[in-house]
Amino acid sequence: LHNRGSWRPKPLLDTTRFTLSFSSWHRKNHQDSQALWKHEAVQKHLETLSKEYQQISHLLSADSLNGFEQRTLRRRCADLSPIAAAFQEIKEAEREVQELEAMCTELDSRDEKQLLELALEEKESLHKKMNVLCRKLFQLLVPKEKYDRSPVILEVTAGRTTGGDICQQFTKEMFEMYQNYADYKGWTFDIVNYTPAEIGGLHHAAAHVSGENVYRHLKYEGGTHRVQRIPETGMSSRMQRIHTGTMSVIVLPQPEEVDVKVDPKDLRIDTFRARGAGGQHVNKTDSAVRIVHLPTGLAVECQQERSQQMNKEIALRTLRAKLYQQIIEQQISQEQSARKLQLGTRAQSERIRTYNFTQDRVTDHRISYDARNIKEILSGKEALDKLINRLLEFAEIEAVTQYLENLQALEGGG
Repeated sequence: LHNRGSWRPKPLLDTTRFTLSFSSWHRKNHQDSQALWKHEAVQKHLETLSKEYQQISHLLSADSLNGFEQRTLRRRCADLSPIAAAFQEIKEAEREVQELEAMCTELDSRDEKQLLELALEEKESLHKKMNVLCRKLFQLLVPKEKYDRSPVILEVTAGRTTGGDICQQFTKEMFEMYQNYADYKGWTFDIVNYTPAEIGGLHHAAAHVSGENVYRHLKYEGGTHRVQRIPETGMSSRMQRIHTGTMSVIVLPQPEEVDVKVDPKDLRIDTFRARGAGGQHVNKTDSAVRIVHLPTGLAVECQQERSQQMNKEIALRTLRAKLYQQIIEQQISQEQSARKLQLGTRAQSERIRTYNFTQDRVTDHRISYDARNIKEILSGKEALDKLINRLLEFAEIEAVTQYLENLQALEGGG
């Protein structure tokens, strides 16, 4: 543990050594936090960290350390302290559950129904508490994503299908869902581009979303979303024919300071009349701006503001964010280090979620999770937050699981 300056801390979790993959959950029988907690490798790893914390605490109470050693150990102690505390708290809750189970067995044999019901209620309450504690522990173990606290650029685009109005209407509903979700979470939702369809739907829209942990909550929304419904008008509605359509969501993290140099010579800037709803200036002045980055072909639009100059500044900021995103992805590819997150590229072609209106069901295919009441989810409030948190929990558990699998493989091979 400590050898005159040569001590090296054991990693909490080294996320550079694995790739996040939701598909592996099909072979893991959809474990939850408590199921993973009971895994032998998890228990062994946490016991090791807990013992390390105790040893470091003992060393820090001695007077034999120099300044450098004290600073090093204090930093490590600060990392381990909340993990050790959560570990002990879960162990204590686990002991309480075992005692209640023993009590329930005795009460059941004596037919003391009232006391048995109280004991079972307490047991259920402890199980919920343990699940919250286990998730808290795994969040402490898994390092925070670099961009989790960043604001984002969120884009929605209608797909193409026969009678494309179903895609455009669904795209509008999805954009409004995210707008409502931002309001539910207390975030700021600034629309930077809005291109409506002629029949009341939406071709494309983009917004800058800022607030607390925005990217953390929205990063798994990026991808292709599928809708299955009977159109409200037309021949298909009269024949009760179900149509299938798609729309795509792109979520780009936007760090507060994006320092990407853009040569004005590499830009083509076009102006046009705004097409969105919401003001007398619409269709009267060329206030909307489109910027094309010639070397990469990236194009961005902004028509939110009445001022052409302000729209140009917002469009340039969005362009820098997209260029910065390309740099991030190149670094990830070179280092082979990041989890397989939805990073907002057009490679996100695999559908991630289906909204089946005829069966009133939303299915997230990555975690095989079904939720009822589409209207509640599209309202962008508690039901959507529950689904997003389910994704986050599965991602956290997957991160711990894959790390431990790799750790065991390394130990077995060497």
